[in-house]
Amino acid sequence: MARQYSTEFKMEAIKRVEASEGSVASVARELGIKINTLHGWLKRYREKPEGPFPGSGKLSPDDELIRKLERQVRDL
Repeated sequence: MARQYSTEFKMEAIKRVEASEGSVASVARELGIKINTLHGWLKRYREKPEGPFPGSGKLSPDDELIRKLERQVRDL
């Protein structure tokens, strides 16, 4: 089963990479996570810096708007 990490943990890892405290590989090694996992977090953060990790069961603001609009269309 995949391990789940808190938003705070993910953001701290991203801050370390962004602050050039080391390469992605070295930060991943220090934190005990896979390099691909950290690359994925970085990608999500760079695509949506305002809310890259909405949380379990929560939607991003864009997805929430889409769901609301789809509901309105269905009701019409």
